[in-house]
Amino acid sequence: MSESCSSTALITGVTGMVGSHLTDYLLANTDWKIVGVCRWRSPLDNVSHLLERVNQKDRVFFEYADLNDEISLMSVIRKTKPDYIFHLAAQSYPLTSFTAPLDTLNTNILGTCRLLEAVKSSMWEDPAYKPVVHVCASSEVFGKIPAGKKPETGIHEECSFHPASPYAISKVGTDLLGRYYAEAYGMTVMTTRMFTHTGPRRGDVFHESTFAKQIAMIEAGLIEPELKVGNLKSLRTYADVRDAVRAYYMLVTVNPVAGEYYNIGGSYTCEVGNTLHTLLSYSDMGSRIRIVTDPERLRPIDADLQVPDCRKFKLHTGWEPEIPFEKTMHDLLDYWRERVNRGEVFLTR
Repeated sequence: MSESCSSTALITGVTGMVGSHLTDYLLANTDWKIVGVCRWRSPLDNVSHLLERVNQKDRVFFEYADLNDEISLMSVIRKTKPDYIFHLAAQSYPLTSFTAPLDTLNTNILGTCRLLEAVKSSMWEDPAYKPVVHVCASSEVFGKIPAGKKPETGIHEECSFHPASPYAISKVGTDLLGRYYAEAYGMTVMTTRMFTHTGPRRGDVFHESTFAKQIAMIEAGLIEPELKVGNLKSLRTYADVRDAVRAYYMLVTVNPVAGEYYNIGGSYTCEVGNTLHTLLSYSDMGSRIRIVTDPERLRPIDADLQVPDCRKFKLHTGWEPEIPFEKTMHDLLDYWRERVNRGEVFLTR
């Protein structure tokens, strides 16, 4: 560890979209040492730009562990003693959770419990060790809210949970576990329910990213000008992932309050269909692309009124989203164009 590093941050799920952007943010805005937790088989695409720093041990370090292996988590916490823990790792795709519910529940609920137990154990071994922990839940915990019951100001923290997928159920457990460990053991744990957040490096299993990927592939002549979609009527509020990670940094550094829970989200709300048409408007091929509904992309139940009330978090931290929706979508499309132009081969999903 460099002598100039004032604190250590540990990020589970460092190779994901959010984890990689959070690493970028911390490198640019702090002098912290960053420990990224990943599985030995984790794809490194999202962190390829960081690998030289990892090889040189320049503020970024990778440690191998798995949420389904308690011993590996204990080892990482004891070895690194992070001041800040960002728990982002999860089985994060709602549609997959319908076909893999046990894996989703095990990874997200029991995995979070294993991590918090590892932290608690290290705190009991060393009473001076008092990390600040961020547990990332999801806006999906609120689930399918009937139009007549949605609060006028949006979904606030005290709205009841009505999860609409095994993924959402797992995130209810994640959320409650974070608060439980804060209340029962005096740990500084906070949970967040981040609403839709996207941008470069977004996985192609998510609607706006698969739209962008398909457009980029159509532009390159790799697939026919036919774009497959799911439910275009679902309402979403979008934040840029780069705004999201700034929010996570502020969460743990601006007067962190043990046991608190916050909704975080962007300020641009529209139907998924409008998101699609925005992306199409950025392409010369847009008017020639046929839209086809793919039944395999439809959820059995959809959380379709995702509009947040984020006043609690904003009042506490002063955070506001800064990156416009249009830039987020432009950057997402350009991200896929760059990958297509490099000659990468993709599944047509």
